[in-house]
Amino acid sequence: RLIEVAPGNMTQVFFCNSGTEANEAAIKFAKYSTGRTDFIACMRGFHGRTQGSLSATFQPKYREPFEPLLPGFTFVPYNNIDKIREATTPNTAGIIIELVQGEGGVNPANKEYIQDLRKHCDEHGILLIIDEVQTGFGRTGELFASTVYEVEPDIMTLAKSIANGIPMGGVICNNKISMKPSLHGSTFGGNPLACATAITVLDIMTEPTFFETVREKASYFQSQLNKLDFKIIRDIRSVGMMYGIELRTRAQAYLEKLMDLGILALPAGTTVIRLLPPLTISFEEIDRIINALQHIFIEN
Repeated sequence: RLIEVAPGNMTQVFFCNSGTEANEAAIKFAKYSTGRTDFIACMRGFHGRTQGSLSATFQPKYREPFEPLLPGFTFVPYNNIDKIREATTPNTAGIIIELVQGEGGVNPANKEYIQDLRKHCDEHGILLIIDEVQTGFGRTGELFASTVYEVEPDIMTLAKSIANGIPMGGVICNNKISMKPSLHGSTFGGNPLACATAITVLDIMTEPTFFETVREKASYFQSQLNKLDFKIIRDIRSVGMMYGIELRTRAQAYLEKLMDLGILALPAGTTVIRLLPPLTISFEEIDRIINALQHIFIEN
């Protein structure tokens, strides 16, 4: 089912239990399939907390307590193809990237940058690893953000919404990936409960009007957010049902105020309120969130 709906010519799937496991697997697959050892990742990017995926994660607060991490990872500025070119060596196995940086502040990639990145990988025999752990399964208004950006990954990592709250992760690969049996595995990856749930999720999300409704609500949410005219707000960024409200101060106190009003939100860095509402959210619930935001910002 995943291969049927995945972008591009994806032919293989590996199942695991979480996003960090999916990215661990992607790193191993890329190393083994290319015979190379180095990777390029982006500043402000987040790919997980286990040793391999943490090596591809930029933020020092996650990295420093566990160094030394895996060698061979170079970080470059996001949305800058020239820096990608400068960092590329004959030993670069893969480039790992989020199409929208979630932990990095709900920071979307430029479409032209992603298209150029795909060409660069093809020219140098590098595997393009797209981390869709947060953007996958409808978060951007399509099943995968790769569709929004019209890009075909060589490896795509998935988790979070894949089984609607049941722990599950996955890696979808094209035929550039070749692994011998037993070189990588997972005890509970692909277990019957998780897979049955994921199939149900796909059944619902592939109904003809599902994403039409999601995009309609996402557009309404964005239009209401744009009406928030407060000096404390520096910027509002969004892709689909993924919103970042960047403040001119730290966000933690405002996240706590939202919690007091029954709204659960996340930080993205120190100054961004990250909103990731359920795709099934109602218009009335959107209005409730907007009213809560107005309430916490009213004195600023």
